[in-house]
This record gives sequence, C-alpha cells and structure tokens, in this order.
Amino acid sequence: MYIIDQESKTPLHVQLYNEIKKKIINKHATGDKLHSIRKVSSMYNLSRNTVESAYSQLVAEGYVESYPKSGYIVTDTTRMNGDINQIPIITQTQKSEDYLYDFFPSRLDRDSFPLKIWKRLFTKVINDTTDFGAFLCGQGELGLRTEIAKYITQFRDVKCQPDQIVITNGFADSMGLLAKIIKNDYNTLAIEDPGYRLALKIFDSFGYKIKKVGLDKNGLRLDLLKKSQAKLVYLTPSHQYPTGVTMPISNRLSLLEWAKEENALLIEDDYHSELKYATRPIPSLQGLNNDDRVVFLGTFSKLLSPSIRISYMVLPNHLLPLYQESFDYKIPRVSLMMQKTLEHFMSEGHWERHIRKTRTLHRKKHNLMKKLLMEKLQDTMKIESEGGGLAIFINPTVEFDWDLLKELAQKNRIKLYFATQRALGEWEAIQMGFGGLKEGEIEDAIELFSKIWKQCIL
Repeated sequence: MYIIDQESKTPLHVQLYNEIKKKIINKHATGDKLHSIRKVSSMYNLSRNTVESAYSQLVAEGYVESYPKSGYIVTDTTRMNGDINQIPIITQTQKSEDYLYDFFPSRLDRDSFPLKIWKRLFTKVINDTTDFGAFLCGQGELGLRTEIAKYITQFRDVKCQPDQIVITNGFADSMGLLAKIIKNDYNTLAIEDPGYRLALKIFDSFGYKIKKVGLDKNGLRLDLLKKSQAKLVYLTPSHQYPTGVTMPISNRLSLLEWAKEENALLIEDDYHSELKYATRPIPSLQGLNNDDRVVFLGTFSKLLSPSIRISYMVLPNHLLPLYQESFDYKIPRVSLMMQKTLEHFMSEGHWERHIRKTRTLHRKKHNLMKKLLMEKLQDTMKIESEGGGLAIFINPTVEFDWDLLKELAQKNRIKLYFATQRALGEWEAIQMGFGGLKEGEIEDAIELFSKIWKQCIL
C-alpha cells in the first residue's frame, strides 16, 4: 500500500517514487515483481504518465530493471541499508531575544533608510541596457568609484582619483584584501590599544605579528609606536575607537613625518567621522599626506545601511600594481545592481541630503540621551566618550556591581554592550547606543536603565 496525498505540494510521481523505493529497501526481495503501470494507475487513481515517470526514475537509479513482457523486477537489495530514507531538512528559525530596548552601538533605526528613493533608483537602473551577461570590473564600477572620489575629495579632504578606489564588501573585506596584497612587504602590524578587535583578528589570521600601542589624550602615542619597530599601522585618528579621542593636527603631521622617514604605511579607518555633533567633521589624515603613505578606508554602513555591505578603500599609487597583479583584482566584491543604485543615489544628490538628515536626526538622539543620562544618573556616572558616532560611552564613578547590572538588564529585557566585547585591551565602558532607537523610545529606555543602574551601586 502506497500513501499518496493528492493535496500535497510534492508532485505525485515523486511521492510514488519515494513510496516504492522505501518498500523495495525495507520489504522487497531480489526478483520481486512490481505491479504493472496499468494496475498502479487504476489502484491509486493516477495517470499512466505519473506512474511511468516514477518507474523510469527507479530504473535509472538501479532499484528495478525493466524486462519486455515481464514488467519491472527488483534488483539485488541485500546490500542496501534499511534506514537509507532521505534525511529531512530541518527548518530552523533564528532565535533572538525579545528585548524592550537594545543599545547596540552601531545600529541604525530601520526607518532612517531612504527606502522609497532606493526602490525608485533600483527600478531605474534595472533595465534592458544593463548587461547581466558581462563580467563586472573587479575594482568596482567606474561610475560609483567616480562618485565616491568626488565625495571624499570635497567632504573628507582626501586626495585621490577613481582608479585608486577599490569597492569592497564591508570593512572586513577591505582589511583582508589589504592584508593579502602587502604581505610580502610587511610582517608586523601596530594597532591602537584599546582599539578595534576585528582589525587585529584579520591581520592575525594572515600571520602578521601584532604590536599593541597605547594611547594618551591625543590618540596613538608616537614614542611607543617607534619602540614597536612596526612599519605598518592601523589607526582611527578622526574618532578613535573606542575612546572617541581625536588626533590633533600636530600629532598627525608628526606621524606622517615618521611614516616618510621609516617608509611605513598607515591604514586610516574613517569609520564614522561624518557623525560629529559638536564640531565639524575632522579632515582626513590621508589628505595631509603628499608621500603616498596612507591607505584610506571608508564605509556606507554607519550612515546608510550596514546590510548593503558596501565599503571602499583608497590605495596609494605605489600599491596599485600590487593590487592589479593579484587574483582579487578580477573579483567584483559587490553586486552590480547595488553598485549602480548607490551610484545614482550619489550622483543625483540624495547621498548628501541623506547625510544632513541623518546627522540632524542622530544629533537630536545623542543630545537627548546625554541629557537624560546626566539627569537620571547624576554624579554616579561619568561620560567617557560622546559628541560623535552612534553611542555614548559611560562608566560608574562609584563602587559598582557589574555582574548585577548584566543580570538585571537581562531580567528587564535590556540589551547592553561593553567596550571589551568589541575592543581589544582592558579599557571598559558601557556603550549606550542610540542609533537603533526611535527618538520617542529614548526617554523610557533611559528611565528603565537608570532604575537598574541605581540597584547596582554598592
């Protein structure tokens, strides 16, 4: 008896094939004869074509053989495993905690994405003039690279041409590509301490030695950098991660002078320098350099969307041949449609308008959260870093039970983040992210947070 479900989405011939195969494996013996196509068709109210399709598949896989005037005979099944049934695919749903408030320090509010404009531009660029049969330029579409060059030249004081820009699939992709192409020239990376843990992990995975270099109120300490003997440096000079320190012009010039003397290479991560709320965005380190000593890294994740995975790097001219000789030069890292849509988004002026709108929105959120934290926590808290980015970093000024804070936050469905989770080193602070919260949620979120904060004071 075969079980056939006429209402199932699984085609009837597939159902019949699976039922017969199961019976062959578990019950039939070699030489057994299957029912004729006509009889099975009649017994189960199936068309002859359906039954023939099932039998043909069984013959093709060797479960039965077809003999003229004798029908379909079962082959040798003695070596078959009786448990050979197809393993079902287990559908899993991503498990996520049901938090009331999530203070993730890099998230954007979903309503901040310019969806209507993006959909219109996407529809505009997906037309019959787009050649989907062609291989893309591995370095990135020239139109997009041209728009990025215009933008960073005007607003970040970067000195570059479109042919120096490489479009990448996020920060990790940029760093991995860079680590790969300069491996023969450098073997040690100096990195800020505290600093961005992911940068360290990427270069460590390529076999680089890592030298951690301490900070002071002006950012990376040049005296410690010189002692490290490293000739390759990763740093975040415009908004140091995680402390928020800005490297002053005198230190930048000293660093560039050192790089020239030592034939060193600086990797400048400009991860969200546009998000400055009290001052104008700080001009890039790269723009002060006339000796091709700086690789400039930028991203669209902090202002537009982390989901579209578009970042870029500006390579010094002397690194371009190394990149062009690598296999990666031929590999496009971002889809054609995503690149073309972003190109039009920038060329039509939407990007600059979006930056102004987003900066205004986040300035309001930042100022509101800062005000509420100061009102609610008063002198039990100090602000470690504020005035830029998507989070305010705070620490207690009193004896404090950190473990209890984590426990109460979980119990009250508040998601908290700590500097040591994402940054290397011992420097600790609570990262109060406001980017993913709606402006109307912030007051209630800080009110609840302040209640559990006060319970943790010893």
